[in-house]
Amino acid sequence: MSGYLCSRLFFHSGRRQLSSSFANSHVLPIPMCKAFLFPSHTRGVSSRRGRTGQEGETTLDFPLNRLQIDAVLCANEQSVQIPEFDGRGGPSPVLRFESNQLAANTPLEDRRSSASCLQARGMLFGVFDGHGGHACAQAVSERLPYYISVAMMSESVLEDLEAAMETVRPVPPILQWYKHRNDYNYRESAALYVNHLRVYWQELLASEEHGGGMSPADALSHAFQRLDTDLSLEAQVPLANDLMRNTAIQAAFAGCTACVAHVGPEGVHIANAGDCRAILGVQEDDGSWSALPLTQDHNATNTAELERVWSQHPTSERQTVIVDDRLLGVLMPLRAFGDVRFKWSRELQQSVLDSGDSDSEALNLYQYAPPNYLTPPYLEATPEVTYHRLRPQDRFLILASDGLWDEINNEEAVRLVAEHLTGIHLQAPISASQLNLGQMHQLLLRRQAMATPALDLNAATHLIRHALGTNDYGEMDQERLATMLALPSDLARMYRDDITVTVIYLNPNFNKTSHNK
Repeated sequence: MSGYLCSRLFFHSGRRQLSSSFANSHVLPIPMCKAFLFPSHTRGVSSRRGRTGQEGETTLDFPLNRLQIDAVLCANEQSVQIPEFDGRGGPSPVLRFESNQLAANTPLEDRRSSASCLQARGMLFGVFDGHGGHACAQAVSERLPYYISVAMMSESVLEDLEAAMETVRPVPPILQWYKHRNDYNYRESAALYVNHLRVYWQELLASEEHGGGMSPADALSHAFQRLDTDLSLEAQVPLANDLMRNTAIQAAFAGCTACVAHVGPEGVHIANAGDCRAILGVQEDDGSWSALPLTQDHNATNTAELERVWSQHPTSERQTVIVDDRLLGVLMPLRAFGDVRFKWSRELQQSVLDSGDSDSEALNLYQYAPPNYLTPPYLEATPEVTYHRLRPQDRFLILASDGLWDEINNEEAVRLVAEHLTGIHLQAPISASQLNLGQMHQLLLRRQAMATPALDLNAATHLIRHALGTNDYGEMDQERLATMLALPSDLARMYRDDITVTVIYLNPNFNKTSHNK
């Protein structure tokens, strides 16, 4: 996730701002960084290595051809067709979904989830943007869909689950997962995760109000908070072995933002904590497209969010709680899972770290105390939950981590997916003040030649390709894209963030049925 620590670099190439953050204070001079990747404003990116340009300018060569570019972009792509009927006598609200991830960090810190609820109705999709390592995003992506689904189950279904556990019978499946071959689970912690999920459903059974199960909105909110509590507790208690304990500590001290969509008979419920986004693509009656945001970023650009954070601390801390648009001058999102450095007392943090494996380099990364740490907690995982009733004109939903939104805005994302869906090339607008008549004529000729079907079969891949490869004039620049993809791992994070995208295509027949009710 971009911009979490306060050492930052900004590189400008026309309309794009490329940002970087580092765990230490290493900062390159901005002119040097610009010359490294963007030697010319008009060209944007160069892929020539070891050649000397005009006036002694040196550029670098990253020789990726089109096949290699496609191999990098498509390595993590996923496309899943969903049955038209949900098995419960009604049409499925989802036709299919397409997803992809592109790493900047090594290893990738983003995670994603997609699953059908088997003991409740609807589908769950999630995007999780990790920071301080991948441990928190990994744990949350594995566990949160279970917590949400269990919260929506009726009392009778939960009783069946509990009876199966007590009698050591097979437990009815809770979710049908849609996993990519590169997705993986924390197998060494599976028993711990199942035990704590069981405690959760036992508490739901003990509640006199559970009855038919929570509504999707309540289930999402309750599950976010409960899982964050479990992550915190697991890091504090003795566990079966050192590996499991260090995994629990890393999951608690690292952090992740989360955006989860439940798409079901009632419509779309979105739970968001942090700065991932959910954007609805809407096709109007005249054929035009618009972007409908279903989330708000929880960061310093959100005035209401700033007021929420300030209200939770004494007025004497108003100048120190948010510094340089970051929580305590360090963390950009104002809601997140994990990140116990912003939730626990200093004494508890040190006690837990001292009890872990002292030789673990991963744990040593968390030996850091934010400044002006006076009245914790400063951070929470309580999501903002929104609801949208599906309409016939609602065609698709985009979930993406902020690595995508650093590069393109909501409207550009919807335009690109709509173009991919319809096969009609929708040109991005340009400002006439940028070009003279000759340049405008040449651009129009090139755009006319570009009006061909999309290269990618997967809409998420299409988004990532254009987010990284589009130049100042709205054209796909293969040289720029090749350079961005060929950057070595120690440099890639300087110019872009991990990107995770899931595009969910909505069933128009379901929409019409719902609209006519």
